[in-house]
Amino acid sequence: MLRLVLVLAFAALAPFQAQAQNRLRDSAEIDRYLAGVVAQTQIPGVVAMVADADGVLYTGAFGKQDTAAGIAMKPDTIFRIASMTKPVTSVAIMMLVQQGDISLDDPISQYLPAFESEQVIENFNPADKSYTSRPATNPITIRHLLTHTSGLGYAFSSSVLAALIGGDPTATATGLPLLHDPGAKWTYGESTRVLGKLVEEVSGQPLDEFVHERIFVPLDMSDTFYEVPAPRNGRVATTHRTTPQGLVEDPNPAKIAAPVYGDGGLHSTAADYVKFMQMFLNNGRAPDGKRLLSEASVKLMGQNHSRVLVELQPTANPAVSEPFPLGAGRDSFGLGFQVTGAHSDPFARSPGSLSWAGIFNTEFWIDPKRGVCAVLMMQYLPFYDASAISTLQGFEKRVYQGLPH
Repeated sequence: MLRLVLVLAFAALAPFQAQAQNRLRDSAEIDRYLAGVVAQTQIPGVVAMVADADGVLYTGAFGKQDTAAGIAMKPDTIFRIASMTKPVTSVAIMMLVQQGDISLDDPISQYLPAFESEQVIENFNPADKSYTSRPATNPITIRHLLTHTSGLGYAFSSSVLAALIGGDPTATATGLPLLHDPGAKWTYGESTRVLGKLVEEVSGQPLDEFVHERIFVPLDMSDTFYEVPAPRNGRVATTHRTTPQGLVEDPNPAKIAAPVYGDGGLHSTAADYVKFMQMFLNNGRAPDGKRLLSEASVKLMGQNHSRVLVELQPTANPAVSEPFPLGAGRDSFGLGFQVTGAHSDPFARSPGSLSWAGIFNTEFWIDPKRGVCAVLMMQYLPFYDASAISTLQGFEKRVYQGLPH
């Protein structure tokens, strides 16, 4: 009897699985392209995945997970996803908004008093690193933090902050004056790190516990964590960095962990991150139907809340990052995501798509209009390296060429 039930269940699911598999034509072309990228560039390895709301449409793994040890990249390789942590923290914030614990236009100082009476750098002298400051014209709100319009920056993309605190991408500048008035312009920075602290303050839980219980468990994201469990260390990709002598591999330490920050630190797989993206394609629901976000919250996160366009961020440390992002001058920013602006390219993510990336060249996008999402995982510096971006664009083009039109 049990066997009959299982057969009937599989038969019921088969049409949906076939439909998902058939939505992406000629996946072999994506295989050929990504295998060619690894063979012809310095990129050590890559994992790619495409999905719709119901299932995975494509999975590919190419190159090496660990070049020194000769370990092949695999679909379940674990990556440092860095700033792809930010959308996760943003979802945590929206959960608190839904509960009525916070509001988007609340001043952050209402919960974190250290951000009261913020100053703004008015004049900066690079010769002696001196500056003058003035009071900010308005307070930083939660909405400013979600849209990266708070005035907080990063040292790797701000020459002012690099001069004041050095080029370490993990160094904090929250004790310094803002780079501009809140809401005045788009500047990529520590905003989501502050949001992580807000989650902890309002919920009374450490951030890693909150996202594990409220997001990872319901979505069955069992390979996503700030500290990789020791038995899974062998699945973690090594990082590489570009030097004048070429690409240099940094071996993994015995303990693979990162600080618990809202703006970075998570490790994950392509498959786990797809589950997170599918939640948006399913209007805020987990696979079992449990609602994590309301439909209204999902819609709200994908709207333009920045009132200014995304600006190209310069590099203050070329070893860490090239100028970024794609879509600067066209795209806007929602609540935790870059939102694709109007364009006419039929073989690219649709206007209204949500995206972001991680500093080791991990990238993703969610396309609600076409009902698909995709993730591309690499693990090397600098961010926005020409080869990495060319690979992203080539992958994206082939995904949309394979979708029905």
